[in-house]
Amino acid sequence: MFKARLKGDVLKEMIKVVSTLVDEVKLNITGEGITLKAVDPAHVAMVDLSLNKEAFEELEATDCELGVDIDKIKEVLSLAKAGDILDIDHDEEHNKLVVHIENITRHMSLVDTMGMSDPKMPQLNLPANIKLAAAELNQGIKASESISNHIALVANADGFELSSQGDTDSVSLKLRKDLLLHLECSEPVRSLFSLDYFANMIRSVPSSGVVTLAIGQDYPAMMTFEIAEGNGSVTYLLAPRIENE
Repeated sequence: MFKARLKGDVLKEMIKVVSTLVDEVKLNITGEGITLKAVDPAHVAMVDLSLNKEAFEELEATDCELGVDIDKIKEVLSLAKAGDILDIDHDEEHNKLVVHIENITRHMSLVDTMGMSDPKMPQLNLPANIKLAAAELNQGIKASESISNHIALVANADGFELSSQGDTDSVSLKLRKDLLLHLECSEPVRSLFSLDYFANMIRSVPSSGVVTLAIGQDYPAMMTFEIAEGNGSVTYLLAPRIENE
């Protein structure tokens, strides 16, 4: 059983996070909230998201799994205005998700979860941990997009750098330690990543949000941030691009 009321803006945040990687996702639902884990088809990136009970206006649920089509949820959300409240029910008899928004009711078929995996987020002990405003990262991403299709993330005890190197031009965002919200770095590190993946992940962070980046030398990057006004959390994992010698 699943019955919930929540702000449309909260569901939009959640769907924005997930849609960067997958078109379908399995929601693990309990009376305490919703969790999900998904890996993109290319196995380059992973997302681990949780939405706590406090993120909902109302939540009644027993333990269940629901497979949803992201595009169908987006279609419903396109009808929602700022401040709108959505009512969501699971019609168990017909195995459909029923969404009410103002005078509109949408019945949508669910996706079979049998073939959906339950990936595990690896435990990585990465030497560099950087906390900064998402707006800073977005500025570096915007500057890099005309230069190359990949970016380097670099950290040492003095600060953090996001850089991009093209055939003729280069660009970098350098932030000294005193310009960061937090920096721990036990050794100098540098890893290269796909700019498209990294940009889409960072752009799913709420506009005034804060990102914690954990990176290593040619290791995956781990990004964590909050959604739903602190009542939800997201962790992304992005595999590195190994540079040719």
